[in-house]
Amino acid sequence: MINRLTNAFPFWVLIASLVALVHPLFFTWFTGPLIPIGLAIIMLGMGLTLTLEDFREVVRYPTWVFIGVFLQYMVMPFLGWSLGYVFNLPTQLAVGLVLVACCPGGTASNVVSYLARADVPLSVTITAISTFLAVVMTPVLTAWLAGSRVEVDAWGLFWSTVQVVILPIAIGLFMNRFFPRVTKRLVTFSPLVAVIFITLIVASIVGAGRDQIIESGLKLILAVFSLHALGFLLGYVFSKIWVRREIQARTISIEVGMQNSGLGVVLARANFVDPLVAIPSAISSVFHSLIASFLAAIWRKMEEKKSESGA
Repeated sequence: MINRLTNAFPFWVLIASLVALVHPLFFTWFTGPLIPIGLAIIMLGMGLTLTLEDFREVVRYPTWVFIGVFLQYMVMPFLGWSLGYVFNLPTQLAVGLVLVACCPGGTASNVVSYLARADVPLSVTITAISTFLAVVMTPVLTAWLAGSRVEVDAWGLFWSTVQVVILPIAIGLFMNRFFPRVTKRLVTFSPLVAVIFITLIVASIVGAGRDQIIESGLKLILAVFSLHALGFLLGYVFSKIWVRREIQARTISIEVGMQNSGLGVVLARANFVDPLVAIPSAISSVFHSLIASFLAAIWRKMEEKKSESGA
């Protein structure tokens, strides 16, 4: 039951977002310090699933990991910056698009990789490394790409990322290493807890920015959709050319196309005065989850057919 509820995360995010657009008060109570606390809990849950052995994948597949992380911090930031101009978004929304594009891969990518029968260890490794690198890469890239449009507090982004990402993950790793029995119990329901907090964070931001979302309309929706659709596509094409392995190319595609939108929301709220900056991150969570779920269903079916034909 827990797995079914967890795997349906795109459905919960979509439904909650639609409800938030109609009745914002259902979710706007989840605001202020609750958002960074919620994200920290999600990151703690990720840390609980990791061990130091997971990072041995870096030694085992160094080229694959490098390509995944490289594309994460090259393709998505460039797309975010370009699409802001292509769709002529208002400054604050364009900055928000750049911010979410500069965030690391989302933890949900590991779940999607599992559902798609992709390379889960590779997915976990790329997610972990891109998350740790986010302490430097996210603030630096955001300041570089968006600094000409609005003042960006790079140090503020850096410190926020340390607080809501690095520390919780480090605590999770510590607990997994020294308190395995407690960790084993927590891990059984921590993914569902993560889904609940992701849904609350996204719906809260959507509800709070309801008027701006409706006013921005089709342009903003198309820009965010294009960001992730192109991220999945380019991630797959480039990695397939370099890696020449289908399963690994799918894995890297998932990693590149899915962003840590919750982190984008927290960073936007903590470091930008205008609440509009957080809107692209909120919408991003909906679109990357839906696109990823669609791809996972297709790829899983393809693998099942291969297994049947092989049998």
